[in-house]
Amino acid sequence: MAPALVKLRQSKPIPQFHPVVAGKPRTDEKRQEPHRSPSASPARPRRKPPWVLLAALGLGALGLVASVGLINRLWPLQDQGLSTEEQNGEAAPLASPPSRPITVLLIGSDADRLAAASNGAAPAGAPNSDTLLLFRVEPGGPLQILAIPNELAVKVPGQKTVQPLGSLFKQGGPALSAGAVAELVGLDPGQPERYVVLPRSALRELVDGLGGLEVNLDQPLTYKDKSQAYSIDLQGGLQRLKGAQVEQLVRYVDKVQGEAGRRMRQQQVITQLLSELVRPEQWAQLPERWQRLTSQLDTNLSQEEALSLITAGLRQDKPVRYSQIPLEPPAKPEQTLRQISAKAPTPLWPPAKP
Repeated sequence: MAPALVKLRQSKPIPQFHPVVAGKPRTDEKRQEPHRSPSASPARPRRKPPWVLLAALGLGALGLVASVGLINRLWPLQDQGLSTEEQNGEAAPLASPPSRPITVLLIGSDADRLAAASNGAAPAGAPNSDTLLLFRVEPGGPLQILAIPNELAVKVPGQKTVQPLGSLFKQGGPALSAGAVAELVGLDPGQPERYVVLPRSALRELVDGLGGLEVNLDQPLTYKDKSQAYSIDLQGGLQRLKGAQVEQLVRYVDKVQGEAGRRMRQQQVITQLLSELVRPEQWAQLPERWQRLTSQLDTNLSQEEALSLITAGLRQDKPVRYSQIPLEPPAKPEQTLRQISAKAPTPLWPPAKP
């Protein structure tokens, strides 16, 4: 099957967010600017392509970076007069929620730290994206999460062979990864608006800061890789895992389910993380936890933006809507690259409500 051609076009930069942190009205103090990179945005595909051909490796971040200067405020001012008790007895919001849908791309790096020259994984080499997740926060709607398979086959102009989507990160960083995801999913121009690159050390820090995660494993998970001096040894049953153990859980790939099984375990971890974050004793500490994590992350989210999205995403009674892009089954047992299933829904991810 011939790969589909996907063109990219230039777009206007996305305005900078201005959420208001609870208890801290905005002042004219200098704000910390987000990470900057070139800006471009994709054309919306007319049909779902089974393969993706990116227009160029050097094209920009597709609206990942905010503009500076005079802009309209996207978040409404929060009513500072409300006390904690007056807000239905719940913990006070961390920041004012966004007034429109916001999409964020989470890139889980297989490197231990951002500055690592090697991923410290198998196969060894430059860091790849080990996990790709799109988060959408909508006013009044549920938090939506879309898992994009890293083994999805893509083709880059000038190269004769196809490659896994996860390998684009080491070639063009979050900009190239976001461009490919935007074309695959058919996002509107300028999306995703924000990104977060999460190395393995940041995952351990987050889990340990929460006191671990309660996970129920249906079977023991064991694995040894002498070349990387890495092993996985998790027992079955209900248990509370520390950060290093959660890292083992999301990295484990069994021979039967492969990457699909690993994505199921990642979803399990995300579900438990969200349930821990909304606990009252954890909620109040989120600003401090985010501040500690920022030194280990690559992101163009400011702390105010992050707290705003957390407030909107977690403070609701609607369950999280989790989905993933379905793939065709492998033609051979040793096949690693996959195509999007012919039975996949169109669009792959329903558009945000206006």
